Amino acid sequence: MEQLSGMDASFLYFETKNAPMHIGSVAVYDQTTVPGGVLAFKEILKNYEARLHLSRAFRQRLAYVPANLDHPYWFEDPDFDIEFHVRHIALPHPGDWRQLCIQVARLHSRALDTNRPLWEFYVLEGLDNVEGIPKGSFAVVSKVHHAIIDGVSGAEMTAAIHDLKPDAKPEPPKEPWVPEREPLALELLARTAGHTAVQPFRLANVIARSVPALARAGLKMSTGDLKSSGPVPRTRFNACVSPHRVFDGRSFAIDDLKFIRTVVPGATINDVVLTICGGALRKYLEDKEELPGDSLIAMTPISVRPPENQKSAGNQVSAMTVAVGSDIADPMKRLEAVFEHTTDSKELTNAVGAKTMTDYTQFIPSTTAGLAARLYTGLGLANRMTLPMNCVITNVPGPNIPLYMTGARLVTQFGLGPILDGMGLIMPVFSYGGQITISLTSCREMVPDPAFFAQCIQESFDELMAAAKTRAASPKFKKMMAASPKKRASLTRSAVPAHQSDTSLGSRTTDELPVAKAQTKAKAKTKAKRKTTAKKKTATKKKPVSAKAKATAATTDTKVVPLRAAE
Repeated sequence: MEQLSGMDASFLYFETKNAPMHIGSVAVYDQTTVPGGVLAFKEILKNYEARLHLSRAFRQRLAYVPANLDHPYWFEDPDFDIEFHVRHIALPHPGDWRQLCIQVARLHSRALDTNRPLWEFYVLEGLDNVEGIPKGSFAVVSKVHHAIIDGVSGAEMTAAIHDLKPDAKPEPPKEPWVPEREPLALELLARTAGHTAVQPFRLANVIARSVPALARAGLKMSTGDLKSSGPVPRTRFNACVSPHRVFDGRSFAIDDLKFIRTVVPGATINDVVLTICGGALRKYLEDKEELPGDSLIAMTPISVRPPENQKSAGNQVSAMTVAVGSDIADPMKRLEAVFEHTTDSKELTNAVGAKTMTDYTQFIPSTTAGLAARLYTGLGLANRMTLPMNCVITNVPGPNIPLYMTGARLVTQFGLGPILDGMGLIMPVFSYGGQITISLTSCREMVPDPAFFAQCIQESFDELMAAAKTRAASPKFKKMMAASPKKRASLTRSAVPAHQSDTSLGSRTTDELPVAKAQTKAKAKTKAKRKTTAKKKTATKKKPVSAKAKATAATTDTKVVPLRAAE
């Protein structure tokens, strides 16, 4: 039996009838890699059953402490029934993308049963007219409560049900699974008493570690060395949500995003994604005549999971806020602004310590958290309060190699996320197999036209790609990239014109990337020259390394690692 952390439990406390707190995905599979080209549902069920031991979340359910005096506990469910959790449905004819989005939204709207393990998988057939996927494909719509997983541990749960080869078999469990009886109320109360007794000492330790960091961050902000993301404008996404959901999304080639980032030295794929999302938000709100003068602010999760806990379940995340440039019409200038904002946000998060705020969640009393959540929803405070962000954009990396589930190849995957009062839009970003998908989950009252929102995502990408091509072809940019690194650093990004030309994307060939190609060759020559020089130095003079130098080299600083696609 294991107790939920304060952060894990908070997702239970903030769950309401209009805002279930589960995350998930829409994974599409191609059956042609299965022997015979047809995969029976019973085979999928058998495959899942053989992998239950690979993730503890599959068979654990909640035991609540009486009167919610402490956070709940996980225990191995003696009544576990896999057929309750894995279900089989189909789209009606014709089975197109719009029907798929509507069905996914309906499934995502329904809360999970807290009296059972908190996950459900829906095998969804009938995708006969979904453009861009092989005929005969099927989807698996997953729902997993946020109290169990975050983005990183969710990826580990995904790995448990997939293989690297179509004919691979899961390793058998090292020891048989043993269910537990549901704990008695007196047992839970006894544990609560012990837990309460040590809490003041733990809190004192966290305060001692966090106060100096907060003081340093406050001093840097007062001197202007650190900057906040700016004011948070109120939008249609920042009100009370209904129980109904919408879903849609678009897919892009990672190589295209890698090309775009090269035209703003130092920018990352994550910056490009935020820029695309900012452009989509601008287009959508502009169409509704609701575009605010200030940029919308997005919250982006940051993993604070140490390397030794990469495979553990639960939530180990913090967050930073970023201005997504929705107030900037020019896509290149928006990318530059986003790059600047993310740099400032990372510096602020590093100054405070990403783990600091998550540490404090361990000490929020369970009864207080539950009462606060009910009051926040019941009084409609989301309509009155100033909020810290407008939406969430979460970037979850995935493998670039093919994955298989019961022999069927994973074709693509779109993310699903929770929304709540005051934060009615989340845009999950998934990367897999050379593709990046950007999707949206929102309230039907806030986004009654999700297909149009998805079109805004596509148009935002198209404009950014066209602007990147124009910049890469400009003589000033080529001259800057040909300069030495020292001289290049002295050149400002504003010196390069950010014009906007043909918005059609088309297919990109190697000939269209002369700058990127030249850069690659130059880097290879420099690297080879450095290796030759290093070998000569080593051969002529080799100094012994002192014990002190070894100890210094072995010491490394812990750095914040944002949840992002591989760059």
